[in-house]
Amino acid sequence: MTAPQPIQLRIDNVSKTFGETRVLEDISIAIPKGAFVALLGPSGCGKSTLLKLIAGLEAPSGGNIELAGEALNGVPAHRRDIGVVFQSYALFPHMTVNQNVRFGLDMRDMPKAEAKLRVEEALELVKLGGYGDRMPSELSGGQQQRVAIARSLAIRPRLLLLDEPLSNLDAVLRKSVRVDIRELHDRVGATTVMVTHDQEEAMSMADSVAVMSGGRILQFAAPEEIYERPATSFVGSFVGSPAANLLKLHPRSGGGWRFGEIGWNPEAAVEARLQLARRFEILVGLRPEQLSIVAVDAPGAIPAEVRSAEYLGGHRLVHLDIGGQRASVALQGRAPETGSVVGLLPDPGSVMLFDANGGARVGDA
Repeated sequence: MTAPQPIQLRIDNVSKTFGETRVLEDISIAIPKGAFVALLGPSGCGKSTLLKLIAGLEAPSGGNIELAGEALNGVPAHRRDIGVVFQSYALFPHMTVNQNVRFGLDMRDMPKAEAKLRVEEALELVKLGGYGDRMPSELSGGQQQRVAIARSLAIRPRLLLLDEPLSNLDAVLRKSVRVDIRELHDRVGATTVMVTHDQEEAMSMADSVAVMSGGRILQFAAPEEIYERPATSFVGSFVGSPAANLLKLHPRSGGGWRFGEIGWNPEAAVEARLQLARRFEILVGLRPEQLSIVAVDAPGAIPAEVRSAEYLGGHRLVHLDIGGQRASVALQGRAPETGSVVGLLPDPGSVMLFDANGGARVGDA
């Protein structure tokens, strides 16, 4: 068994207030050395503010931040040995690639011979060896992003921070660069924290994901855990593409359950979990890709009326009405006719149950 890595970054009860506005609420997280962690959440959730606190660009209103056991509170940004890659790349347009990558080393008064070796090494790491004499304007967006990463790696940082590193790239280039960044991390092993609002980027690139909302971390876990066992209804709906269906469910007086006026008699395994959650007002989470369209009277099926369908190349996304609530299912092959009534059969192990009032996961033994 591999020994656990020491904690490289520790954030302990950190908060941040701007005037009357509290942006971060008691954030605590511990990141092992060599890990790749994504801070994921919608705009305004506080993830970029947290990154700035780590980098030293803002000061926390409360709590402590430690890097490799060293307290960072009060330590200026330039003395933290942290590399930051901004979404705008922030390359100097009048400098060559070599000069851009060497900039941080020059600020540290590194001898020219050593700086030259560091620059060459960093450019090789990002697969841009031989590009040193070019100007930023001669490079593609993906190449400019890799130059920005090389500049951060050249100082051999104790921590690498990526602030929405792919947001300025087109969709096709974004996918290829995210593979490049992950492979680079695996080669270099630098502890990395990335901010993103794109759940696909977070889930595909990071070892662990911290899902944020309203200035809090709602769940910090491996991507598989985040997807398969979301801690709250927000996490369940925010992570996954297409988004999970969240439907209010009520007990039926004669037994069973109902979505609005649509009755449902779930399979035994789901029924057992619903009984555990019976004291709550229940929100059922159903992922579109884990639903099957079956006959409306099939055991365990939820009756639904087909409203429309989208053709998305590899599959169709069928939109349905269930007792006045909207839902969707990802379907291979032809979609049922609009207006037809079908059955939706969930994979019992994939059904998620949440408290409709607080959003917490419920119904687990």
